[in-house]
Amino acid sequence: MNIEKYDEIRASLPAGVRLVAVSKFKPAEDIAALYQHGQRVFGENHAQEMKAKHEVLPQDIEWHFIGHLQTNKIKYIAPYVAMIHSIDSFPLLKEVNKYAVKNGRTIPCLLQFHIADEETKFGFTLEECEDMLQSAEFQELKNVEIDGVMGMATFTDDQAQVRREFHHLRRIFEELKTRYFSQNPDFKELSMGMTEDYPIAISEGSTLIRIGSAIFGPRNYSV
Repeated sequence: MNIEKYDEIRASLPAGVRLVAVSKFKPAEDIAALYQHGQRVFGENHAQEMKAKHEVLPQDIEWHFIGHLQTNKIKYIAPYVAMIHSIDSFPLLKEVNKYAVKNGRTIPCLLQFHIADEETKFGFTLEECEDMLQSAEFQELKNVEIDGVMGMATFTDDQAQVRREFHHLRRIFEELKTRYFSQNPDFKELSMGMTEDYPIAISEGSTLIRIGSAIFGPRNYSV
């Protein structure tokens, strides 16, 4: 783990930008060490792995789920997850609401948009999202809180393309804020930017950056 790099990233963040330390595939000991250094927000993309870590680590950790979420795995994170970044369909949002009701919670969520030039990425189109937001069925969901949007840029060395994609997501955020969430102060998060591209994301308005390998080192898939 690179504490110096962590400190460097933290020191570079403008006011209003939070760091999600992406701890997927990393042992609880590494998370505990970074926790002792002051980090409180951690991101995971496997529900059962996050549940296991939640059970053995300090209870004031703010766990963010950042990966593709399968509906049959919501039950593992619904009791405690602080935010789900990756709501990429209406059926998924409805299932999260159902499990939030069961746990007596309101779960903060971000709507994930497909902004990359890659078929493997998940996410709404703007049209799909607006169809959902305009539906009576959406208005009935009382146990999810839409706090903003999330997206992943194309994995490329073309920084101009990455900037265009992040700028596009910022425009989506602003349009949704104006049209659907103007009276909702909770709709304020723009989750974009990872180890390779977070400076560009910040310059385009990101409020949540998701950094893993720059802090924890290469992934260890055997954990």
